[in-house]
Amino acid sequence: MLKPLSWYKSLHDAKGRREANSFLIEGVRAITQVSLLSPQSITELVVQEKETVPKNLSYPVRVVTPAQFRGISASTTPSGLIAVVTIPKDAYSSRLPENKGTRVLALEDIQDPGNVGTLIRTAAAFDFSGILLSEKCADPFGPKAAQASAGSVLSLWLRKTKEFDSLMVRLAKEGFFCVAADVRGKVALHAVDEPKLMLILGNEGSGISDTTLGLAHQVVKIPMNEKKAESLNVAVSGGLCMYVLTAHRA
Repeated sequence: MLKPLSWYKSLHDAKGRREANSFLIEGVRAITQVSLLSPQSITELVVQEKETVPKNLSYPVRVVTPAQFRGISASTTPSGLIAVVTIPKDAYSSRLPENKGTRVLALEDIQDPGNVGTLIRTAAAFDFSGILLSEKCADPFGPKAAQASAGSVLSLWLRKTKEFDSLMVRLAKEGFFCVAADVRGKVALHAVDEPKLMLILGNEGSGISDTTLGLAHQVVKIPMNEKKAESLNVAVSGGLCMYVLTAHRA
């Protein structure tokens, strides 16, 4: 039985995604990346009339009119191919995975979905295992965040949770060395030779809260010319930090 078109549109909203346990991702490259990382997560492809589905994507296909496709797509310039993807188990819970890995990114109240998606993509590129997101963070499975992740959203574990602080405390007790990147930092950003590392990044405007900052073992600052630029975009800062902090493992 075909789903009503309104079902796909409901996935643009957080409530609809949670109820359906699904999200949308667009574009051949991003969808191919998801299919390589987690092939079983894709449940359906939605395509415009006359659009060709790549041979490497063997999933159920629903064909809709161009007008219907534009209604389903969250993009201003639809690509012609949309995938319906299952949200990973425990993504919105406080249950950490048994295998947490050795590099974790903690995002506190980062509200721009483009920044969240870019940080997910960057964390995946630098072999981070998982990401903690506070409740006020943009939803990593929202359309803009999912697109900005370029298909990397399923390449590591994600936990968007009310228990953000307590989970950071738990990880610290389990041996994760916590580094906060903040303009109030007194130590210049440098490589950290620790077996387990957690990088903490804060809100675009207010940075890291005092409570979260107090959990850090070290607070670092990116050396820069503050006369020419007051600060850096959080996704840029995160990319620099992830590269420098883990450079010794390259």
